[in-house]
Amino acid sequence: MATTELSKRMSRFSGSPTSALQVRVSELKRQGKNIISLSVGEPDFDTPNYVKVGGIKAIADGFTKYTPGNGIFELREAIANKLQTENNIECTPDNICVCVGAKQAVYSSLMVLCDAGDEVIIPVPCWVSYTEMVKLSGATPVLVPCKSDFDLDMEEIKKAITPKTRAIIICTPNNPTGVVYSKETLAELGALAVAHDFFIVADEIYEKLVYDGNEHFSVASISKEIADRTVTINGFSKSYAMTGWRIGYVEARKDIIKGVMSFQSQVTSSNCSISQKAALTAITGPQDDLAAMVKEFCNRKNYVFERVSKIPGLSCPEPKGAFYVLVDVKAYFGKSYQEWKINNAVDLCEYLLVTQLVASVPGEAYNLPGKVRFAYATSMEDLKTAFDRIEDALAKLQ
Repeated sequence: MATTELSKRMSRFSGSPTSALQVRVSELKRQGKNIISLSVGEPDFDTPNYVKVGGIKAIADGFTKYTPGNGIFELREAIANKLQTENNIECTPDNICVCVGAKQAVYSSLMVLCDAGDEVIIPVPCWVSYTEMVKLSGATPVLVPCKSDFDLDMEEIKKAITPKTRAIIICTPNNPTGVVYSKETLAELGALAVAHDFFIVADEIYEKLVYDGNEHFSVASISKEIADRTVTINGFSKSYAMTGWRIGYVEARKDIIKGVMSFQSQVTSSNCSISQKAALTAITGPQDDLAAMVKEFCNRKNYVFERVSKIPGLSCPEPKGAFYVLVDVKAYFGKSYQEWKINNAVDLCEYLLVTQLVASVPGEAYNLPGKVRFAYATSMEDLKTAFDRIEDALAKLQ
């Protein structure tokens, strides 16, 4: 007779709510529903043609075998050059490990850095996977609130530091808020990391998507002491619309990279050879497609922020980067329409999905109830239709 129980590990963490929602939206679309998805963190732009050509050439050249576990040297060299020239991070190809997407880069890093009994500070709201990755590493996530404008609250972070603090995870530009942390804020965080000897896991996957004169700043560029305690995560999914290619990377001091390589060698072996060649083409090629994409995202940001600001009861800080707005929706709690009763953001998102065919993500997924995340990574036409539907649906709630 087969055993009926799964591992105890499975009871300690939960699956990604955004991934589950993506599955649901895909099924509704398959059924012929005209769903407008404002829920997925994926650029609607196509991978640039020159990048596709790089992948196609790799196939045509027979570059389809295993590669070194840390990535092909040419790609690691190009990444190191990019980090030095654009981010002011001192590094060499030996400080780089290529991963199966930035998501795996975060997870691999946490598995290398953390032990059971450690604590990892996570400012909230936060990306849905950080807390569960920390749990899988054996450590305990310590959730710390951000300020009302979603900037890091340094006083709250200071209060959360204990002798068990092993790391803090930050994301800038931020998912789900769109905030971009300033150099001054990151310098203060770096000083804390040095004083209390903990790591900073800096997820910078949205670094190219910044607007209105704002600038991305890498915490690892501040000083050698801070760099030694920083693990920089990045990739190609957002900047080059390469989500399906699954290619990301870690930059850190060499002993950390060696650990990430060892971990990956038992989990994924090497990365997709074709994706690595495409990524090399992306990072060394013309950046015109990226510039055009950023310009369009800025236009969409302006439109969405204006629409949100004009809908009674909705409010949010204006995003500075990424492609999300995190909207306060508490004004609609306790209201109803027909059989619908809105008690929380989960109810509101379900109401919008079923009655208006607009998919969004409740703040509960990001450890901040009372909010809803809307992604503007879709066409302006869809955004206009979606917010017309949202406005109509909210007006019906009494």
